[in-house]
Amino acid sequence: MALSYKARKRWSLVILLVGMPIYVVVAVNLIDSIDRLPIWAEVPAYVLLGFAWILPFKRVFLGIGQPDPDQGADRQE
Repeated sequence: MALSYKARKRWSLVILLVGMPIYVVVAVNLIDSIDRLPIWAEVPAYVLLGFAWILPFKRVFLGIGQPDPDQGADRQE
């Protein structure tokens, strides 16, 4: 079932305002639970975790910055 534009927009806000801070805390705790890594290993780990959060939500964020495609051209401002 495909989400409507409004639903995707709402879910993207929830993900960014609630899910992202939770993910950051979990990611930092995950890296801290491992013994101190050398800097050459720690930076790629944070970069990888920084990109990993978006993979499950890629479809939600797709086209959010564009005008609403469900609205007719006459109703756009």
